[in-house]
Parts: sequence; structure tokens; C-alpha cells
Amino acid sequence: MTQQTLPRFRRLSQVLFLLFFLFLMMKTESFSSLHAVREGARLPYPVSFFLQLDPLTALASALSSHTLYRGLLWSLVILIPTFFLGRFFCGWICPLGTLNHFFGSWKSERKRGPERLERNRYKKWQTLKYYLLVAGLVAALFGGSLLGIMDPISFTVRSLGTSVFPTINYAMDAILASLHHSPLAPLRTVGLVAQLVLNETLLSFRQPHYHQAFFLGAIFIAVLVLNLRITRFWCRALCPLGALLAIASRWSILGLEKDSHHCNDCNRCLLDCQGGDDPVPKAKWRKAECHLCFNCVGECPESGISFTFFPASPTTIDTPNLQRRRALTGVAAGAALLPILRTGPGFAADKDPRLIRPPGALDERSFLERCIRCGECMKVCPNNALQPALMEAGVEGLWTPVVAPRIGYCEPSCVLCGEVCPTGAIWEITQAEKAWMPASAPKDTKPVRLGTAFYNRGRCLPWAMATECIVCEEWCPTSPKAIYLRPVEVTDSTGFVKQIRQPYVDPSRCVGCGACQFACPVKDQPAVYVTSMGESRSKTNQILLNRDTAGLSERGAKR
Repeated sequence: MTQQTLPRFRRLSQVLFLLFFLFLMMKTESFSSLHAVREGARLPYPVSFFLQLDPLTALASALSSHTLYRGLLWSLVILIPTFFLGRFFCGWICPLGTLNHFFGSWKSERKRGPERLERNRYKKWQTLKYYLLVAGLVAALFGGSLLGIMDPISFTVRSLGTSVFPTINYAMDAILASLHHSPLAPLRTVGLVAQLVLNETLLSFRQPHYHQAFFLGAIFIAVLVLNLRITRFWCRALCPLGALLAIASRWSILGLEKDSHHCNDCNRCLLDCQGGDDPVPKAKWRKAECHLCFNCVGECPESGISFTFFPASPTTIDTPNLQRRRALTGVAAGAALLPILRTGPGFAADKDPRLIRPPGALDERSFLERCIRCGECMKVCPNNALQPALMEAGVEGLWTPVVAPRIGYCEPSCVLCGEVCPTGAIWEITQAEKAWMPASAPKDTKPVRLGTAFYNRGRCLPWAMATECIVCEEWCPTSPKAIYLRPVEVTDSTGFVKQIRQPYVDPSRCVGCGACQFACPVKDQPAVYVTSMGESRSKTNQILLNRDTAGLSERGAKR
């Protein structure tokens, strides 16, 4: 086996896993057509596969919710080999690591000559990721899944799904439109062929729009651009998953063997080092920082570096160089973070009425314990109804999914969000359990309610302007309809008496899907709007008293 064999295998593995990752993301997009959803089809591919492989997602979810969602057991496929081989996931599989590796391989002006060698040496700031991991795991013990914000798989899915892919989709649509309208017949033919091909691969069946798309995309681009200055800066300094795998690799039996007698001080082993782990023979190799990229082996002209099982230990530092005081600071920060976030408005007091969660979502506390803000549910939503939250759920709920009816409504037959959720924050339900489709719902089944619609009569055309409009009633998907019309006689400004049908909402039938708000022709501020009032997941956020809520109120009164 030549020196270049392992780096070549690593490059091949990175390319294949990145393509597989992108393929799964594309399949959530191309599948999400209304026809397929309404036919009750399920996703043919495990689109959450990489999230289920993520040991950090599994550990944080288990700590915060005290349960391990069934799909997360796949994380053992990564975690167990790490105990024996080291951080192979970072260098061979991780899609964000591959993208960082690709951009880090670019030779910018700041990474040439001696400065480049110095930047690839180990730096003390590389321990920051361990303190972030400690703080995040302690916060998880108190019931917060904030690690999902910085988890590399969740970060990549969220960034690509809500910003990068929609941007590419818009650009390709614009290019195809220009080809279709070209006066040259060959260009129109090219546009038609490209449209047919791209519709089955990259293009969405409708252009998605997401709140904070620019902000999320800017963060993602900034992470990639940082590689032009410091190779794999995210992986070295910020990645909590990398820190977890580094700790797990403490006892790995695969390590770097250095032969200083064959070293001529050329320092070529440092040129393309991805982890900043000091592979140079005159320094001790830092096992926890190595991504197993094998670039040092491939670059050594004297064959003085090799990876072997059970290497000699005097040339290796097995554990991260952590300071006890800083670790305790991380523990204190993690313990204080969640109480600080939950004492502000949005969690228990002064809830935002726009906080409408997807169908099957757990109660708010349990939901925030499990949601890792990966964005899978947003990307698979066929009507683009799910959006990343900003402050609707307080700071703790940043980038968690909320329904935005003005952008899209919850499709009655769709249960895809629960199917792709890797942690069970959105429970996997069937069409029958959702009970929005009368043909599929068993008798006496209570439908899943997201909220309740309300009218602003001052803006409603039949109520405020004596103008006929029945759009909301036509769009209401429930059977019998939750929106019904009552005819009344009104006198217009000329004194003419005419009959107008005015809409009302039956709160016992409304499921809060948002179709009425989506379709309302009053565009600036719709006359009908949906709030979370009456949602099934809460026993207290109710508008109508029933047996359960009445009993709860009585118990509260006795206290």
C-alpha cells in the first residue's frame, strides 16, 4: 500500500457520503408534491439517516428528555468504532467536515509559506469546542436541546434546506425562464430539456421561502469562508460533535507512529494537516484533534510517519488539554443558561399567539427538550408552511419550526413532518390519527388541532365593506366545515339593500390548519387569522371547556 492510498480512499469516502447526504436532502424536496402527499405516500428514503447517525443528537436527546428515540440507536454505528479507530467520522463521513475540508484546501494568500505551517500547528483555542460541549450537555440535563444549534449535521441540514437550496432553486428558475423566452429556438429547446431533467433532481415543485433565510445562509457561508484563513476552523474550535468524538477516541488503538530518525525537518506533514494535531515528529501528536485525513502520511517524503495499531505512546498526547477552571465555568454556564432563557417571556408567560407547532408536536416543554432545529420538517413540508422561529417561542425556541399560515397552510393529508423528525419532537402520526381527512378517520376520532381561527371583522369584506366574499369558507378543509356563512341584509352607501353572507367560525370544528388565513384576499393583514388557542398538545391553552380542561380548572381552583 503506497503512501497516497489512504488519502485517496478518504477522498473517495468523503465524496460518496457527501453525495449521499445531498441525495437524501434532494429526495425530501422532490418528493414533497401535493399529489404524492394526498395519495398518502410515505418517503421512500431514510432522509434523516445522517441525523440518526449523529452521537451528539442521541446523547443530548437522551439527557434532555430522559428517553432515547428509537432511530437514534443508529448512532452506535459511529460511536462504537470511534472507541477503536478515533475520529474517523470527522475526516471520512461528516458532510460539513467534507465541505470545510474542500474549502480549506484552497491556498489563499494568508495560507502560503511559513504562515501556513504555523497555522496548522496545535493552538490552545482548539479546546473551546470541549467547553461548549460541556455547557451544552449540562443544559441538556436541565431539559434544553440547545446543542442542536451547533451540531454539524443539524447545522448543515438547516442551512442548506432553508437558505442555500431555495436560493439555487430561484436562480435556476430565473435561468430557465430566460431560456424559455429566448428568441432562438435552440436555446428554448435547451431550456425545455433542462427543465425536464431538473424537475426530477434539483428543482422544487414550488419556490420555497423561509424566514431568516439570508441570516442562516450568511452564517453558513461565514463558516466556509473561515477555512480560507484557518483550515477547518469550525471543526477545530467550535464543533461539539467533534469534541464528543475526540473524548470517545481516548482509548483508540489506532494511532500515529513517528520515526524521528527518518525526519529531515521538511515540515511537509504540516502543510495539509486538517486537525491541527501536530503530526511533525519533533512534537507530540495530539490524538483527540486528529481527523484521520492521512495527509501527513501521504506528504512525508521519508516515510517517517505511519498509522498503526497500538503505537508507541511516548509520542502521543491521548487526552484534550483542558483546564479545570474553564471546565467548571462551562458547567456553570450550562446550568444557568436554561433558567435564564426561561425566565423571559415566551416560554410560560405572555406566549406569542403565532406559536403554532406542527401536527403531532409534543407539549411545549417536551418539544423544546427534543427539537434540535435541524429543519428537516421545514424542508419536507409540501406547502412551505413550517418556518424557523425567531422569538415566537423565546430565545430558547430559536429556529424551531412554527406554522406560518400566510406563507402556507398545513395540508390535511400530510404527516411528513413527524416521519422525518429524528428525535420525536414531532410524533409520527398517521392520516387517520391526524383525522383531517374524513374518509381516513375512524368514527369518534378527535382530530389533531393546531389552533383556532378568529375574524377581524373590521377588515373582513362581508363584515366591514358589505362586499361578498366566501373564500375562507371555500378553502376550509374540515367536514363539516368549521367556517360557515349566515345571510344578512345590509344597506350600502347608496341606500341599496342587498343580501350578504357573513362568515363565522365554529371552534369545535376548527383544526387551525391556516388555509383560511392563507387564502384570505385581504393581503396586507388578513381578516381571518389563526392562533395556537385550542391546540391539542396543551391542556391549558384552550378556548372551549370540555371534560378534561374543566377538571383541570377545578383542580387548579382547589389549590
